[in-house]
Amino acid sequence: MTQANLKVYATMGCMHLWVCAWTGEDMRTEFRGLRVKQLERALEPFGAAKTSPRPQKGWLRAIREATGISLREMAARLKKTPTLAAKLEKSESEYRITLASLRDAADALGCQLVYALVPKSGSIQQLAEEGARTKAAENVRAVEHSMVLEDQAVGGVEDKIEEETRRILKKARKK
Repeated sequence: MTQANLKVYATMGCMHLWVCAWTGEDMRTEFRGLRVKQLERALEPFGAAKTSPRPQKGWLRAIREATGISLREMAARLKKTPTLAAKLEKSESEYRITLASLRDAADALGCQLVYALVPKSGSIQQLAEEGARTKAAENVRAVEHSMVLEDQAVGGVEDKIEEETRRILKKARKK
């Protein structure tokens, strides 16, 4: 086994800690990177869905009508009144429905509720980097402003922002 592949498992009390023997890095950092990759892979199928327009009156009504299920029949499957079934459709079309109610209605229509949070653009990693860069810029510019007021500014703000971004990302990976 090469030194790069060597991993040591240590138990400290009831906390388990993985350590990369050759770098001394906490394995939680590696696991976070792995989780980001796994999450991005899991979200791939949803990428196309984010560009698909939602039916104007909502998915419940569109699917119910397309499958020829009457409101009364859907209500019976839900064990609710037709008025409540109509309210479910209306609340879904107005983005006010709960996930539990949407799941129940989907089940009544012979469908499965599938949901995900998909970045508006880019990837999960890019979202993390953008957030870190924004926070880094705020931190660095605040310090730089104070330094200017004290006539101690040293410049190189953009380099400092990149350095602070890397520090924030590294710290976040260790959580």
